[in-house]
Amino acid sequence: MSALHLLVDGPVAELRLDNPSKLNALTVPMLEALDAHCAALERDATVRAVILTAEGDRAFCAGADITAWSELPPAEFARHWVRDGHRIFDRLARLSKPTVAAISGHAFGGGLELASACDLRVIAPTATLSLPEAGVGIVPGWSGTQRLARLLPEPVIKEMAVFGRRISAERALALGYVAEIADDPRAAARAIAEATLGASPRAAEVAKYMIHAAAGEDRAAMVEALGSGMIAASADKAEGVAAFRAKRKPQFPGN
Repeated sequence: MSALHLLVDGPVAELRLDNPSKLNALTVPMLEALDAHCAALERDATVRAVILTAEGDRAFCAGADITAWSELPPAEFARHWVRDGHRIFDRLARLSKPTVAAISGHAFGGGLELASACDLRVIAPTATLSLPEAGVGIVPGWSGTQRLARLLPEPVIKEMAVFGRRISAERALALGYVAEIADDPRAAARAIAEATLGASPRAAEVAKYMIHAAAGEDRAAMVEALGSGMIAASADKAEGVAAFRAKRKPQFPGN
């Protein structure tokens, strides 16, 4: 059984990392579960927002479990471990629903990359952020030098990835990486998520697509999603489908 669970209770769903004895380090089954849960969330119209949480207060996520990747051949490490993880994190980032990460403890490496795939983040006062991969001879592989570069200034990412420095909760707030510091990040994340329930779900979804297109988060897909949504509601689309089914030439009204 995977140590990453999906809990749906009303309109706010929770993705929960649940392996505190190993600092919620990410394994292959956890990545596969995240992939499957994101697919389920996209199909569940009753879910309006998602929070990402973790059991324990020592670490939100210490990154990737070193035993899961350390013995992989170089080609398999690059082709599967890195690319599969990147694809799954991208799937979380591109969920149509608002997402909030509750950083209850330290977020290192893949854990920081996981939190960065959410729309907003809240953090515990004593939690810290880091990219410690160089300390074990590797580099960030799940968007730590890419998506994170849109969320933090370049020198700050170099502090973490090159110089091995940790970023405090206070500094993360000052940099705009987190929305707030909270003694109970899970409760704070849920409150933020629940605040979206009074807004139009479709408007929130489209706003997220527009922002992602501007920021470069899968820009091509976001632009086509926006255009396709607009054309799908047109009379021209209805006429085109009707003409195809009737095997006649369409008469497009132009609206």
